[in-house]
Amino acid sequence: MGIFSEAVEMERSPSGELLRLTWRGVSYSIGPHPLCWYERRPWWESETRIPPGEGVGIVDTQMWRLQLHREGHTEALTLDVVRYRPAERWRVIKIHEAVDDVFKEELGGA
Repeated sequence: MGIFSEAVEMERSPSGELLRLTWRGVSYSIGPHPLCWYERRPWWESETRIPPGEGVGIVDTQMWRLQLHREGHTEALTLDVVRYRPAERWRVIKIHEAVDDVFKEELGGA
């Protein structure tokens, strides 16, 4: 299986809560209790030294598993997204299997 990565836009509240995700021109509300974890990346393969105070986003990558809801649809779409800091870029990296027929058609499958 190859690597999948596609840009998304994330809307957050002033307190940092994830509110909405826009992907391929479609806006989704984010369900309650999104899961967050961190993965260590092999920064030493590309960086020889990290200046003090500049390790954010270099050593660890913030990952999220989100349940997305689209108005008018009953089933949720589950995605894993990554947050790249300090640039604040977001990318979807995994689409989970529980995808209903509507989402399958949108993703190019049947």
